[in-house]
Amino acid sequence: MSSPALARHPEDSMPATAVAEAGSAPAVTPPAPPVSFGTLALRWYRLNRAGLRATAIGIISLLAFLLVWHLLTTYRVVFFVRFTNVPSPLAVYASFTKAMHDPKFLMHILLSCRRIFIGFSLAAIIGVPLGLIMGRFKLVHEIIFPVAEVLRPIPAIAWVPMAIMLWPTNEQSIVFITFLGSFFPILVNTLHGMSLVDPVLVRAAQCLGARERSIFREVYFPASLPHIFTGLTVGMGVAWVSLIAAEMISGQYGIGYFTWEAYSLVQYADIALGMIAIGVLGLGSSLLIRGAGQLVMPWRST
Repeated sequence: MSSPALARHPEDSMPATAVAEAGSAPAVTPPAPPVSFGTLALRWYRLNRAGLRATAIGIISLLAFLLVWHLLTTYRVVFFVRFTNVPSPLAVYASFTKAMHDPKFLMHILLSCRRIFIGFSLAAIIGVPLGLIMGRFKLVHEIIFPVAEVLRPIPAIAWVPMAIMLWPTNEQSIVFITFLGSFFPILVNTLHGMSLVDPVLVRAAQCLGARERSIFREVYFPASLPHIFTGLTVGMGVAWVSLIAAEMISGQYGIGYFTWEAYSLVQYADIALGMIAIGVLGLGSSLLIRGAGQLVMPWRST
């Protein structure tokens, strides 16, 4: 015999409030209002305030430099330095618009960039591993370092006659001089980075059973990367200096030869154009190295 209490459903034994809560639909959260464009712009400005400030100051400084240059050349100022024959910014701009339609000027730039790429790449490929090995193994350091220190102070211009005798073509000799200009800064900075590696990290890796290859890959190389990229940046600047010197003396093409030829032909606006082109190309190549450093070392930007 069944009792009426046993025949009731479970919902009947629940309190009224619980039944009401269980039977009610879940509360729907109203959608958040869309963020306005002004709010997004304000957030972006706050995140990039420092970069925008640096950019604005840089633009103002460049405009001020152009204004001073224009005034000095317009009024032919002579005050210790003579600006009587210096071309004005407008004359240089006119020369630039003319050169952009000249395939020969573009060929000068492309050849200089190719020489820089080959010479600098060879210097980085040889200088970085050699610096790591010299920093790790004392015997290798004792053998190579004295020779490097004797050759390092020799300027690039002094290497021009020797490079012409060593290499069969002017192109190879110019690339060789560019290589020498960037090799020694890369080597010295890599050595400096290796000397600053914390020996505690090396002993810790050895205690954990790491072999020599793993220690190089996991300890020495990451710890030396900031100094390696410093050497690459400095080496790129010295490479451009060496390249321009070599092109002025022994080259037949290149932005350095273009600048020297403009001086020989008394084309003052082209001289300034060549100098500005060298500065812009050097700045662009250095920015590429710094960008690569930020990609390889993301912890440095935090």
